[in-house]
Amino acid sequence: MKHTADDTAAAFLELFYPIHYRLGMALEDALRIGALSRKQVAILWLIRCEGEKGRSIRRKDVQRLLTEWFEISSPSVSKALRSMSKPPLDLIRILEDPRSGREKRLVLTNKGEQFLAAMAERGRAFFAPIITELSAKEADEGLRFLQNVTAILERSLQRSRLAAANRDPVATSGNRQSAFKRVEAPVFK
Repeated sequence: MKHTADDTAAAFLELFYPIHYRLGMALEDALRIGALSRKQVAILWLIRCEGEKGRSIRRKDVQRLLTEWFEISSPSVSKALRSMSKPPLDLIRILEDPRSGREKRLVLTNKGEQFLAAMAERGRAFFAPIITELSAKEADEGLRFLQNVTAILERSLQRSRLAAANRDPVATSGNRQSAFKRVEAPVFK
């Protein structure tokens, strides 16, 4: 029986729950090891993926992305950042941006860099048992498939942002940028 594009789209939709909630939240739990909130894990991962050299990011970029993903307020983001910058965590420093006195910059501390490296290792360990049940070909094809889906999604989002900007440039000034810059990087080592 041949499946239509609608059938395939429906099958993708049915995968959303197990992938986003079961897999995604289980991965977040593995990354946070009880020490961080989901938002704090996201902040560290944003620094890794979106930040300059994976070490530093503008606070307003974190605010914009977290607000969109978690629907949280600026004070909630500030609270998460403050707790990450103080003992016992001491993972980031909140500094004045040299390009703008009004702008803040989040910079990983040495402890933050070590924690993020340990998070990445925990993430690899989380996926290892899954990968061992796949053939090398399945793992490679799955990785390539997800990279392609991510790239297609990014192009679609970019087209939507451009179309919206052409309609109302003021309304799109805060739209999020890609959180998938490292999609080409190998996931499995």
